[in-house]
Amino acid sequence: MLCEPILTSRSEAGWDIPLLVWRAETPLLAVGSAPLGGGIGVRRWVVNATVPMTYDRDDPAAHLAELARDLDLGGPGVGLLTGVDVTEVVHRGDDGVRVWATVGLGTPVWAAAPVDGGRETTDAPATAAGPAPAHPVGTVNIVVHVPVRLGDAALVNAVATATEAKAQAIWELGLPATGTPTDAVTVLCPADGTPAEYGGPRSTWGAPLARAVHAAVRAGGAGPVVPWSDRRAG
Repeated sequence: MLCEPILTSRSEAGWDIPLLVWRAETPLLAVGSAPLGGGIGVRRWVVNATVPMTYDRDDPAAHLAELARDLDLGGPGVGLLTGVDVTEVVHRGDDGVRVWATVGLGTPVWAAAPVDGGRETTDAPATAAGPAPAHPVGTVNIVVHVPVRLGDAALVNAVATATEAKAQAIWELGLPATGTPTDAVTVLCPADGTPAEYGGPRSTWGAPLARAVHAAVRAGGAGPVVPWSDRRAG
């Protein structure tokens, strides 16, 4: 079981910067694209940490490992970073599946964007609500907990389903885009039990997963998102 996240903070450059911490009651099987703890394996905790928009470290996994040590988080875990103020996390549940999302859509892109001189281009507006802020937040981090064991293929399928549901929500918000360049998703489930074989959007567990992700991203992206560092400066 994945516990509800705890909101805490860390001191950095004289600021108290927020982060969310989920702890597992027992080790969970996880799959995801996080900079720390990505791939497939057993994980004991998840951290989603706000960083200033001036963040320029080139070792995010090492940075997240440092944060985990400061929080006394033992064993392997998952670490995510975002310019979004994680106090704005959105939680949705559907038929036993639970989803938490921090949503920043300031830099929307098509996944298969045309290339111009080696750089991605897009005609998408900065946000559904209007012009981009001075420092647009462009990351959607999604954490999913499924209450039953998923087989390895179903875990990978669940990541695809979550991504499809996110893209649907972004489109419905009025953005011609599939996501942002730095989105991340993590799906966790019990490490024991008879594995469910499927995680697609019409499967027993993929369907509620899709609905919950869609609802969380729609809600999180419905209004303008101010970067945490801009809020702090104000």
